[in-house]
Amino acid sequence: MNVTSLIQPAPDWLDDTPLKRSGKVAAIACLGLMLYGFTVGFWRSPLMGVYVAVKLPLLIVLTLLCNALLNGLLGTLLGSRLGFRQSWFALLSSFALAALILGSLAPVTFLLACNAPPPDSPAAATSHSAYLLTHTLLIAFAGISANVHLHRMLGHHAPTPAAAKATLFSWLAGNGFLGAQFSWILRPFFGSPSLEVAFLRPDPLRGTFYESVWHSLDTVTGGNATQAVCVTVLLAAGIAYPLLRNKRTKRP
Repeated sequence: MNVTSLIQPAPDWLDDTPLKRSGKVAAIACLGLMLYGFTVGFWRSPLMGVYVAVKLPLLIVLTLLCNALLNGLLGTLLGSRLGFRQSWFALLSSFALAALILGSLAPVTFLLACNAPPPDSPAAATSHSAYLLTHTLLIAFAGISANVHLHRMLGHHAPTPAAAKATLFSWLAGNGFLGAQFSWILRPFFGSPSLEVAFLRPDPLRGTFYESVWHSLDTVTGGNATQAVCVTVLLAAGIAYPLLRNKRTKRP
């Protein structure tokens, strides 16, 4: 297996998923995430870089393992014609592509960490915010590319475009929900300048990712988080519905 086959898989890519191929794809994912993870934490300290290099692959492993049964069931029930092993391999390949993109950006993000104002400088707070935003955009770009790749793989196997879309969205919802909580438990990743470097927070199981987001939204909106969420959902539905209705996925 080479990298090209991962980026542009053949139509029968998921039909034959031997253990050896799965191991190679997993190794690519781990290597890319470790390289990128080190540059994410390096701005705070080299030790933080090592911590994040370990935690990023761990985050993906926990998400895939804990959701393996659910993803397999959803793939079967929604008519994708993928079994449990094929569903797992499809998602692993998707994560590996995202890791490959992030790993290729590691030299750039490493230089960014080296040239950003240090954590003990007066501009540390501003630097931390800009640093976090930059990495968020990079991760979002890698994630979108990986999801497009995953949709193409599903399109090769699902009997209808609707089945491919339903499977994709269900997988994204389940993995996103669980992955967000695991990222909360495994924090920190970027390393706040005001806190000591640590592998985990002293209270990693206290609270949830969603409580934190809700509290932040409630603070920003002046106590109107519920109204803000309702408006956002309605706007998203209004934008997405015409696109999903008019778009036609081409069959190979």
